[in-house]
Amino acid sequence: MESIYSLTLSELKSFLVKKDQSPELAQILFQHLYKNKKTQSISPKTIEILKTQYSFDLPEIETVSKSPDGTIKFLMKLHDGKTVETVLIPFHKRFTVCLSSQVGCAMKCSFCYTGTMGLSRHLKSSEIIGQYVVAASYLAKETGTKPVSPNIVFMGQGEPLHNTEEVLGALDVFMEPMGLGIGPRQITLSTAGYLPGMKKLAKFPQINLALSLHSPFNETRKELIPINQHYPLEDIFEALDNVPLMKRQFITYEYLLIDGLNDRIEDADELKKLLSKRKAIINIIPFNPFPGSQYRRPDSQKVDYFKDLLVERSLRTMVRTTKGSDILAACGQLKSKTV
Repeated sequence: MESIYSLTLSELKSFLVKKDQSPELAQILFQHLYKNKKTQSISPKTIEILKTQYSFDLPEIETVSKSPDGTIKFLMKLHDGKTVETVLIPFHKRFTVCLSSQVGCAMKCSFCYTGTMGLSRHLKSSEIIGQYVVAASYLAKETGTKPVSPNIVFMGQGEPLHNTEEVLGALDVFMEPMGLGIGPRQITLSTAGYLPGMKKLAKFPQINLALSLHSPFNETRKELIPINQHYPLEDIFEALDNVPLMKRQFITYEYLLIDGLNDRIEDADELKKLLSKRKAIINIIPFNPFPGSQYRRPDSQKVDYFKDLLVERSLRTMVRTTKGSDILAACGQLKSKTV
């Protein structure tokens, strides 16, 4: 049975009209589902009509792992028994939800624990939305108050642009004012450079975009991200240059810093050639080890040294604070138990 969470507001209105129900009920139902506002009741007849056609089930929390830094990782079970990991990351007074878009991942990036799973299947939009609803509900219960709606990053398991239609469906609901009402600047989508999906970015709202760059050299990047042999940097940057950006909008280039691999002066020089004339922010991410990983995390002095190299070359650079690594919840460490 299809999930009620898979419907956009307009789709729900159309369904209700076909069933001789008022389309205005769609807005009321959306506020019930996403804002927990139940100021207006829905008749038992309408509820019965909906339940005969749609499931109201959400992903189930199978396990919860908590880090002393405030990070919370969920293992969520889906309707078919498959599982994905979802992470709540604390930032100042607001949390960010790191969402998965697939069960596993087909990209096989050598630095990523998810890549060792392979791809089991794409997530439906309802399962992507469900992760957010469940995580936000958990947070509200934990705090005893209604916290500020968490931001969203598509940086969990899977390549979101390998599942564009379902991700687009989820974005429609996330950004619907009658639903979750999340603004485009509160949402970031990260891609490994899956070119067929990048060519569909014109269909996306103007959310924040991040590229897992990790090396300015094709040969090194191919070792880290195998699809680079099919979609090299030249083609990726051509696609990115065609993405319309707002006046103060930048593309974030994620740079996983690996000890002895991509932390040389030559790397900094090449990054300057690639990015100095583009609207770019480099986000250095010190490598997060996982069981069986072949790479080493650089110490803080090497991270600071490489950051200084980039700043000296007039590149806007920041270092991502590692959170949740002790519970395998940091960047590149997600791997659900079952696929």
